[in-house]
Amino acid sequence: MPIAYLHHNDCLLHDMGFGHPERPARISAIEDQLRASQLLDFVRYYDAPLATRRQLARVHHLKYIDQVLEFSKKEGHAYLDPDTIITPQTPTAALRAAGAVVQAAELVIASKHQMAFCNIRPPGHHALPNRAMGFCFFNNIAVGVAHVLEEYGLTRIAILDFDVHHGNGTEEMFRDDPRVLLCSTFQHPFYPHCGAGVISDHIINVPLPAGTTGDKFREAVILHWLPALHKFSPQMIFISAGFDAHDDDDISQFHLHANDYAWVTKEILLVADKYANGRIISVLEGGYDLHALGRSVAAHLKVLMRMV
Repeated sequence: MPIAYLHHNDCLLHDMGFGHPERPARISAIEDQLRASQLLDFVRYYDAPLATRRQLARVHHLKYIDQVLEFSKKEGHAYLDPDTIITPQTPTAALRAAGAVVQAAELVIASKHQMAFCNIRPPGHHALPNRAMGFCFFNNIAVGVAHVLEEYGLTRIAILDFDVHHGNGTEEMFRDDPRVLLCSTFQHPFYPHCGAGVISDHIINVPLPAGTTGDKFREAVILHWLPALHKFSPQMIFISAGFDAHDDDDISQFHLHANDYAWVTKEILLVADKYANGRIISVLEGGYDLHALGRSVAAHLKVLMRMV
């Protein structure tokens, strides 16, 4: 069964300007690498639909949703935070990104695919219920998880976030929901400057210092993520797949490589096979060095495709 691959060209229209690290070329770099590696031959492509207002409203405030969507009728651009710029094309791109995760969940729940990868932007894990931040507008993975919880009645969903930045938006949305296990590794102290002091049986935050290598990252996963996952026995796994902890990515001070992403993906796959019938939905978050991003996603997908 091929992996589902969700994307839409509308995700390329969101452009925060010359020199901004979260740029349309990220999507193209991934597709170019997957094509060169012949991995696109082993996926089934789906055009991502637009998320609905109802789907967004499970995790976002209605007033905020309307504020974002109304910008499609305006001209120019606006700063929603110092790093996050909205343009008239942004709302459509953000709706496609969130809609991709919802459709991926439906495809996997219906057993049309065992796994899915959402090659989308803008990213989502910093987006809060009532505001944008950190390049994120709607919390794509949270929208998908909330959809599964409400529509399909699952009671144990795991979100695994290996982006170099803490997914503060995702944490806030599921902080009080024990049906969701959130495991996260991130550089600390670092943007968004939170997450290190959380004490919870279903929020497993693992702050790591600047200079963290692949060995230390793997040790954190083994000591903290895996025991929590085996205890939780998830029925479905979502991955906030950020690749900005790569050694070549100037946005952080971690030193991971493509083989580290392949390793953590293999560990996730083993858990999914044991408890979740192999059901995994991977959602692109960060990753800003184009060559490192393409190589890392290819390594990630090769494992999901069971090629290595």
